Amino acid sequence: MTSPSGTRRSDGTRAAILAAARQRFSEDGYERATIRAIAADADIDPSMVMRYYGNKEKLFAAAAEFNLELTGLEDGPLDEMGARLASHVIRLWDGDETLMALLRAAVTNDPVAETARRIFATQLGPVLRSVCPNEEEAAKRAGLISSQVLGLVLTRYILKFPPVVALTKEEVVHWLGPTLQRYLTG
Repeated sequence: MTSPSGTRRSDGTRAAILAAARQRFSEDGYERATIRAIAADADIDPSMVMRYYGNKEKLFAAAAEFNLELTGLEDGPLDEMGARLASHVIRLWDGDETLMALLRAAVTNDPVAETARRIFATQLGPVLRSVCPNEEEAAKRAGLISSQVLGLVLTRYILKFPPVVALTKEEVVHWLGPTLQRYLTG
């Protein structure tokens, strides 16, 4: 059914479910979040969540879809790309509960881990292929970059290691940038 404004009511319902799911997954984590709680937050019947998304894993996959926003990363001097990427990581992850929920859940849930792998492969892979000195190494390099980025994110935002949390953005770029640069072009 289409509303007077021309939007389908189901689009609004889907948007409400996704907003509620993102909030609930970020607050409770994947394991503790329930379809009932998400439905209550969206002010709909739980059967509607199941109708649109099928199950909790599919709902999480839809809610966890995000853009790494890597467009333009290759703009600028190639030898400064590692620093740009490190700066981008901090800007992207600072305060983004959806990304943190994805990382928390990916550690213990295989379908969620697959979602994270797919996001990194499809979004980071093309950037690496465009700058990598040996295109055949692009996937390896993307994996190594992901290991550094996710390690930083895990220790800074999830585990909250005090020395890593205390780093300023500039210090993160100073320490992480050269390592990312080596993986990008070294």
